[in-house]
Amino acid sequence: MKRLFLSLSLILTVICAVAADAVGWTITLVDNNTDHPSVKITAKVNPGYHLYSVDNPAGGSMPLSFYFDTKGCQTVGQTVADKKYKTEYDDIFEVDQHFYDGTVVFTQKLKPTAKDFSVNVEIQGQACNDTGCVQVGDAKMLKGSFAAAKEEAKEEAKTAEAAEVAPLTEMTDSLQSAEPILTPEANLSGVAADKSWWDNVEAELRVFEDAPEQQSRSLWYIFIAGFIGGLIALVTPCVWPMIPMTVSFFLKQNKSRSKSVGTASIYGLSIIVIYVVLGLAVTIIFGASALNELATSALFNIIFFLLLVVFAISFMGGFELTLPASWTNKMDSKVDTTTGLLSVFFMAFTLVLVSFSCTGPIIGTLLVEAAATSNFVSPAVGMFGFALALALPFTVFAMFPTMLKAMPKSGGWMNTVKVVLGFLELALALKFLSVADLAYGWRILDREVFVSLWIVIFFLLGVYLLGKLRFPHDDEVEKTGVARFMLACISFAFAVYMLPGLWGAPLKSISAFSPPISTQDFSLYEGEVHAQVDDFEEGMRLAQQLNKPVLLDFSGYGCVNCRKMEAAVWTDPDVKASIDNDFILVTLMVDEKKALPEPIKITEKDGTQRTLRTYGDKWSYLQRSKFGANAQPFHVIVDQNGHPLAPSFVYKEDIPGYKAFLEMGKTNYKKEKK
Repeated sequence: MKRLFLSLSLILTVICAVAADAVGWTITLVDNNTDHPSVKITAKVNPGYHLYSVDNPAGGSMPLSFYFDTKGCQTVGQTVADKKYKTEYDDIFEVDQHFYDGTVVFTQKLKPTAKDFSVNVEIQGQACNDTGCVQVGDAKMLKGSFAAAKEEAKEEAKTAEAAEVAPLTEMTDSLQSAEPILTPEANLSGVAADKSWWDNVEAELRVFEDAPEQQSRSLWYIFIAGFIGGLIALVTPCVWPMIPMTVSFFLKQNKSRSKSVGTASIYGLSIIVIYVVLGLAVTIIFGASALNELATSALFNIIFFLLLVVFAISFMGGFELTLPASWTNKMDSKVDTTTGLLSVFFMAFTLVLVSFSCTGPIIGTLLVEAAATSNFVSPAVGMFGFALALALPFTVFAMFPTMLKAMPKSGGWMNTVKVVLGFLELALALKFLSVADLAYGWRILDREVFVSLWIVIFFLLGVYLLGKLRFPHDDEVEKTGVARFMLACISFAFAVYMLPGLWGAPLKSISAFSPPISTQDFSLYEGEVHAQVDDFEEGMRLAQQLNKPVLLDFSGYGCVNCRKMEAAVWTDPDVKASIDNDFILVTLMVDEKKALPEPIKITEKDGTQRTLRTYGDKWSYLQRSKFGANAQPFHVIVDQNGHPLAPSFVYKEDIPGYKAFLEMGKTNYKKEKK
């Protein structure tokens, strides 16, 4: 028995020694005898160990927990770390573990409610190294005093009842409870948030852009800007899937040449009416950021992912998309009187909805004017120009199928075209699933999975074009024509081109479709630009600490132009070096679905009351309220007080122009400091 007791004692001694060697704790009370004391907890994680964060995912190591038993005081907000945790995939637990190493300081704010107060602090957690894991923690009783606590608490209560808190003050206060995202070398404990960082600077931006008359822009200017935006939208990947859908729909319309022209015209007019009416209605009811919210909605993207998959299967001959026979008979009997306008309008409405994922950010620039002013004529004219540019080509597509049917012989090539379009629909459908996956952080369609699926799809497309793969309605291919052979070569070449992407190659040609490289678990590519911070206030604080200007990057998970610009411009070695060395890069995702610690009530420029519930809501509001813009990508360089140092830079794959943009910001910052 004695030996057993000695053995147990020895084991407990070793365990305690190991735990003590893993993490050293220091717990102190700072700012005592003030109205805002804090508990400061310093964890010194010894080399080789990982201390797991408060929000370590379920299924992983034991997360860190803080318990505060207070008397005569209250805790304010959450316990905040002075640096961002690191993330690493754990093969054993099969989750992304969140951990700290080195030294990390946690701060818990207190509010005294009595002259003398005390707080009992208890810490529980786990630290692991390559050989195993140990329970870590500490406990300590802290005492403090604040003579004026009762009187000040009463005075604050009266003030809160008598006046409303300004929106930006609420926003700044709420940030105190959010865990900051910082670079490891930063120590920002002495840098406070500044409400002026949120001040509107549109006038200062216009000075840089040499456009002081911007407020009095003519309707013609707005119409042309909207028309150009519509032309840009035509080349976005969200609009491409609608081309085969339009062709397939109007192929079934058995009408004369004159009637087909009329129906196609109604189709184009419907697109214009739907865009103008729906866009303005959404702006009036929900605000200027509603289109971005819809475009990144999981439900919206999953519905259209499934819709495109269904269309792809139909094109490949899996089944025929037809109305019930009774409906068809009634429609056939009244075709001369009804002209099928309802179905044409529905087709136009489908085009508008599917294209929202890419066109939403573009038309957001026009809609923000409606949200910022009481003049709804200007955005209406801009929306008309946008919809007109988008509708004209689709009107031609609607007329084109009748011309094809008028040809004497169509042959089996028509079904081949439909099957090829089915392959393309299947590939493009993954884009919608990817947007939802990125916005909500599901991580089911990371970049290597996406690229793998595309490689398989385009390889099989090449096999099909060579006649080695047949679908239900295909004719047997006795000889491979030159056109089919050339298209098969292109498809095979494209599949081979994407192979290096499995190891992290940029694949610039598909950057608008695929998830960013940051979602790839294994990558040999080192040319990607990474944001130091993804929180506005913390970025401004870090800029003050490191004495650098801030490059704000308003982006989005569903923003295809953002991915294209990052792949085309930020991968340039000179651009990357300048961003990494001369600026604090702050990337703000306007479609981030992570909930704020507390909802924030704000007032838009037109007096509309809104509630910001996610970080995406917050960054979208920042872009609108501070810079008067709503489209992404939107890059702007500001100093440490939030004032612009150069004109904004929107979507443009222009490396020399972007270098000049960075150089101007850097030069003006140096002048300002002198």
